Amino acid sequence: QKMPPSLPATINIQEPRWDQSTFQGRAKHFFMVTDPRNLLLSGAALEEARRVVEDHRAGTVQPGLTEDQLWRAKYIYDSAFHPDTGEKMILVGRMSAQVPMNMTITGCMLTFYRTTPAVLFWQWVNQSFNAVVNYTNRSGDAPITPSQLGTAYVSATTGAVVTALGLKSLTKHLPAIIGRYVPFAAVAAANCINIPLMRQRELKLGIPVTDENGNRLGESTAAAQKAIFQVVVSRIGMAAPAMAIPPVIMNMLEKRAFLKRYPYLNAPLQVGLVGLCLVFATPLCCALFPQKSSMPVSSLEPEVQDEIRKKDPWLETVYFNKGL
Repeated sequence: QKMPPSLPATINIQEPRWDQSTFQGRAKHFFMVTDPRNLLLSGAALEEARRVVEDHRAGTVQPGLTEDQLWRAKYIYDSAFHPDTGEKMILVGRMSAQVPMNMTITGCMLTFYRTTPAVLFWQWVNQSFNAVVNYTNRSGDAPITPSQLGTAYVSATTGAVVTALGLKSLTKHLPAIIGRYVPFAAVAAANCINIPLMRQRELKLGIPVTDENGNRLGESTAAAQKAIFQVVVSRIGMAAPAMAIPPVIMNMLEKRAFLKRYPYLNAPLQVGLVGLCLVFATPLCCALFPQKSSMPVSSLEPEVQDEIRKKDPWLETVYFNKGL
């Protein structure tokens, strides 16, 4: 039996498989990255994927390895290992955990929004999860101190709880459907607090900027600001369909005899609806901006511009990992 021809080491697995200058290409990429099935892979499967990727980067190709197998290994590797540091990421902080974790937490936030203790508890759970995700997917190889981690966590949790309870008291005399949107407003407010605080070191010291070939040119705080803004917009967009569509459906269903007869189905139904929205919203909102984001050299801080001009006077655009 003939062996399949050996793959060339020239396939560039440093970049995603699909064209990242188009939304469609980025969406295909993130459907792979956020695939919840990656969570079920064993440690041995992750290590095998790491070995295939690192061998290929070093110019060694396993005999009989097909292009599809190589790309599959690359996406398994990307789902579990940080793009900048190469360290294995915390399981619940990986992008493949976004859909199952968020559908459970968001479904419960939308179900148990009527009492103050429930609001407090689920906003706290959500911000605890967000803190883990933001830390796990931080951009660059900059370490974050326990005090910075604690400040971001406490501030975001406080912001979410204050927003949720404040809006809850304001909506007491409004139609019931309005009250169902309080958790979304709280989540949006918390994202605006949590992400910049969790990544404050990047805002102070900058994130690595590179040329098109990945050669590091310096650190930029302007790039960090753009990266964090893009992530905040993506995260709020990610939460919007899952927190906006199910309340309308549940509001209609709760008026029907079926849910009145089986009230215990409320939470599972809500979680299922949220999950359906998140399966699509998570990858599509991650795809709003390229992972390898770019900006003109002229938009960087003057001192960073000077540093880059010394290395390459004709360079017009720099690139950076925006984080997730």
